[in-house]
Amino acid sequence: MMPTHETYDVIVIGAGAGGMTAAAVAAAEGLRVLVIEKTAFVGGTTAWSEGMVWIPANAKMKEAGLSDSIADAVQYLSSTVPETANAGLRAAFLTRGSEAIAWLEANTEVRLQPVKACPDYYPERLGATSGGRVLEPVAFDGTRLGRAFARLRPPLPEFTLFGGMMVNRLDSPHLHRVGRSLRSTMRAARLVSAYALQRLRSPRGTTLHLGNALAAQLYASLLARRVEVLFSADVEDLSLQGDRVSGVVIRHGSCDRPIAARRGVVLATGGFSHDAVLRKRYFPAAAGFVSAAHTSSTGDGLRLAAATGAALNTDATSPAHWVPASLFRRAGGSRGVFPHTVADRAKPGVIAVNAAGRRFVNEALSYHEFVLGMLRDGNGEPDRPFHLICDRAFLWTYGLGRIKPFTRSYRRYVASGELIEAPDIAPLAGKIGVKPSVLAATLASYNEGAKEGRDPEFGRGSTIYQRHLGDISRKPNPCVAPITRGPFFAMRIYPADLGTAIGLKVDAQARVLRADGTPIAGLYACGNDMGSIMNGNCPGPGITLGPALTFGYIAGRHLAEGGAVAPTAAKKVV
Repeated sequence: MMPTHETYDVIVIGAGAGGMTAAAVAAAEGLRVLVIEKTAFVGGTTAWSEGMVWIPANAKMKEAGLSDSIADAVQYLSSTVPETANAGLRAAFLTRGSEAIAWLEANTEVRLQPVKACPDYYPERLGATSGGRVLEPVAFDGTRLGRAFARLRPPLPEFTLFGGMMVNRLDSPHLHRVGRSLRSTMRAARLVSAYALQRLRSPRGTTLHLGNALAAQLYASLLARRVEVLFSADVEDLSLQGDRVSGVVIRHGSCDRPIAARRGVVLATGGFSHDAVLRKRYFPAAAGFVSAAHTSSTGDGLRLAAATGAALNTDATSPAHWVPASLFRRAGGSRGVFPHTVADRAKPGVIAVNAAGRRFVNEALSYHEFVLGMLRDGNGEPDRPFHLICDRAFLWTYGLGRIKPFTRSYRRYVASGELIEAPDIAPLAGKIGVKPSVLAATLASYNEGAKEGRDPEFGRGSTIYQRHLGDISRKPNPCVAPITRGPFFAMRIYPADLGTAIGLKVDAQARVLRADGTPIAGLYACGNDMGSIMNGNCPGPGITLGPALTFGYIAGRHLAEGGAVAPTAAKKVV
């Protein structure tokens, strides 16, 4: 269906976290809002993500008895994001982040809670915290969306159980202890029973967690405020009146139609993770073409803005936020990308090796730092192979990639080539293309320290962040254990991105800027269409969603409070 009006106050392009936040805020302030989404679902990459939102000195920390301050956050960012570029945007984020969360909770359906034990990625740096800066979405009942639940992008199937059951951070340990703990077994039984009842009336579980819950909360906020969402529509051009953006030209089916925006247009199309031309231009060759972002992130917002004279923010230490990923084929034939964020690399009994069969990085570092290690090791060489190596005991206890713990048969994973198996190290080395003597020496060196819980080569398990990701039941080091008993396994991993860091230049009001630093009237950007305020650094979990919500909020409020009303006539940009 086409939009019901020819003119809106605000048009938002993209229904991810940033775009839906901007739309919800503008609508809550009384503006008529249209959201245009190129796919059939809302949620973008957010719906696939862990949903972490990094907001230093947020009010919920204080309520939970945790201390933080803007001064501490400034000190922490001064070492983890040392570049002077975008300092003003970081200041705006720190100043208004907590305000944004408080406003969203008071005026929309967004509900977040602090993660008390979730350290910053560099906990040894001054100003770091051991938890609380990260907020996570409260569980959401998908049935509240009614029939619109079908428009919420499902989570990745690899992050669900039994074909559609989502599990939160606190339930996962209980599922690992089923059969070993009565309390955990009973809790798991309640979860599965509830899921079974949900499946009687829904194609998937309706108790939503992680990024899927956040996307649902934002979508519920749009529905409650009667925000129109136009699905499966492409924006062909932005419209200009003079030097002001005054609307869009959309293609929906076979029709082109201009739609006016009295206050302005917000670009929130998700960055350019899946645009081959822009990746080749800005990404290092060693990064390849693997992305964990949603495939709709093809640079639409950047190209639309370029036609109005917008400038790109290329002041980035890294062009993307990185994650190691493994590749596989689903039963239906589609290619799957599994991001190895926190579930396996830091657990005791696995190592990562390079093309020579040697370790090259501390496996328990953040996913971003891990891939930086991959890129450094490759010396710019594309398609350089890297593998995770473990034994059967590790695979049974912790799983690997999309292979879940306690999987009894690995036959289909081995048959597809996703998992490589060998009875001993020498044949495993041959299968992954490294010298058997080198891989054997690598394992021997690692195992020598691991027997005592040490990692002399890389210091794995040496920070509270690394130990947080390990197995606390493993003493003395939750991140280190020997790899000794066959069969042995390998899984190839690739440098991949979670989202792009290069994006449009904006000011502290989220207005898109020209190369001379002047704002383009009526044009805003947030999410990954906006250049990273962290310059491609990754100081903590949720450093993309935190700014996305904050600057989506800032854009919505500025449009409501200060956006000058433009005439309704619009012309197509040529």
